[in-house]
Amino acid sequence: MRTTPAPGLDQDTLAARHPGLITAAFNAWGPGPWVNRRGFDSLVQAACGIARIEASDRPEPGALPIQALDRATGYLLAAAVLRALTLRLADRRGSRIDLAPARTAHWAIGAHAPGEVEEAPPYDPAPYPATTDTALGPLTHAPPPFALPGLPAAWRRPPTPWGHDAPAWLPA
Repeated sequence: MRTTPAPGLDQDTLAARHPGLITAAFNAWGPGPWVNRRGFDSLVQAACGIARIEASDRPEPGALPIQALDRATGYLLAAAVLRALTLRLADRRGSRIDLAPARTAHWAIGAHAPGEVEEAPPYDPAPYPATTDTALGPLTHAPPPFALPGLPAAWRRPPTPWGHDAPAWLPA
């Protein structure tokens, strides 16, 4: 099974030919010595120690109740692509995204390499939320991450109480 791209289709070559291109790679182990090994959530859980942690006192390996590493890494991938799109709108540059469930596992169990920073700098979300007045009171929410020409930047009307609206299609 080949997981490294064919010649000319790797991220560096594509980025050189198309400077605004956003590339995203999702590999169980990430770039490195295990890049060509097969892998999926359960194998990553075993290799990263999660199966041992979830086993508690039992002799057989445990597992998380869902494929949490695949799912979490997928959500991180979607967020990274949205962030890359906002950067490209701002300055026309492309982005290279490399995500791996093994790295997500490392982050989730709090493992840190010697000398690795264990805390992120403080994050202040205050400038980002928007507030919309609704029949239920003020609603604080995350606005869309970017705007597309010709489309509204927010909902046309705020949410209403349950049962308030008649079951009908709204005009486009």
